[in-house]
Amino acid sequence: MTGDTQRLDDAFLGMRQSLYRAILRIVRDAAEAEELTHDAYLRARRALDQGTPGNIEAFLWQIARNLALDHLRRRKVRALHEEREFQAADTVVVADPQPSIEDQAIQRDLVKAFNRALLTLPPRARSAWCLNRLKGLAYPEIARRLGVSPNTVFNDMKMAMAVLMEIREKMER
Repeated sequence: MTGDTQRLDDAFLGMRQSLYRAILRIVRDAAEAEELTHDAYLRARRALDQGTPGNIEAFLWQIARNLALDHLRRRKVRALHEEREFQAADTVVVADPQPSIEDQAIQRDLVKAFNRALLTLPPRARSAWCLNRLKGLAYPEIARRLGVSPNTVFNDMKMAMAVLMEIREKMER
């Protein structure tokens, strides 16, 4: 682990609850706030490849704020389009909702690769990932169920997401 990565990890772990509360004030949804907090870390981690920011804490705050505001904008746009009533003529030109055969095959291969990768994870990390991504539980609830701290759940999720991101990147090449 590089020094920059360690500094980012230490800063994030120290700020995680504050970032979560700030995001929660913006999006007003605990599960979304938890997800966006984790996404802020992942985005900052990817940004380290481009160079190290001068102030990692300020960088994390800005990423978290931007993610929360982007989430609100997307939610507003989605709400506008979902509320609009469609006329019968509008539905005639709608694309087939079924993915192409090629897309289906790619998705099947990706699911198989993810399943294989998940089986390589330690059992607790695999359980944390499944509880979060498949059952939609927030980190505190997962921590309670597994009998560990929320930071342990965060670290397990970080490990699982790193493995899955690596698989996805390999398949996209």
